[in-house]
Amino acid sequence: MTTTQSNQSPVRVVSGTPLAGRVAVVTGASSGIGEATAARFAELGAKVALVARRGDRLDKVEDRIRADGGTALSLPTDVTDRAAVLETADRITDELGRVDLVFANAGVQLISGITDLATADWDAQIDLNINGVMNTIQAFVPSLEAAAAADRRADLITTSSIAAVRILEGFQVYSASKAYVTQLARLLRTELGRKKIRVATIEPGMVNTELPDHVTDPAATELMADLIAQIDVLQSEDIAETVAFMSAVPKHVNLTEITILPTEQII
Repeated sequence: MTTTQSNQSPVRVVSGTPLAGRVAVVTGASSGIGEATAARFAELGAKVALVARRGDRLDKVEDRIRADGGTALSLPTDVTDRAAVLETADRITDELGRVDLVFANAGVQLISGITDLATADWDAQIDLNINGVMNTIQAFVPSLEAAAAADRRADLITTSSIAAVRILEGFQVYSASKAYVTQLARLLRTELGRKKIRVATIEPGMVNTELPDHVTDPAATELMADLIAQIDVLQSEDIAETVAFMSAVPKHVNLTEITILPTEQII
């Protein structure tokens, strides 16, 4: 569940360069949580592959990271295109090295009642929120296995939502797609955890991102406007710092499922 407000400056809880030597992939890196997390990974020492559809936006993120002394590679890719994601994975290995940190973050939120029969919105959410995550997993799990086998930290972190576990009117298809992501992470841990790959998911509440700009349902737009008028919502940097912390802890520690809400959010 996301919204649009900006009140707080980011607070840093991770210091130094605990991600030095790591190669990270961030999908949905052209804006919002993905952009903020990619920048934070780079600040903490990782080489970061930036993956999203909007190449012009990615180039700006890459320029920002490099201007701050980090290492980043812009790779315009539609994660719903399996062949394109596999090709991107090969290029990352060639140019940055073997990936050991994956933040599968790309997603879309399109809200409407089920009786509206907004089937194009259904398809878009299922394709990106579910198939995009699966394509990302296919492309990078072999690299994560190799990293873990070499006794390095190996992380697969997904972005779910509080909507995955709460009943929110109008969020039916979006919530179901995010419930898939949350349950998938739980199930993957039973397989990949044995191989020393950390699998985790983060479930944000109301965050200041551009996702609501994609919402065309008037009732949903009004609902979000009312909510943000009442509470101090999260910023993308808040989520980025949490994901960075999850990635920076010792490799025998897995922060498996984190729900992060604004203090005042009660739904």
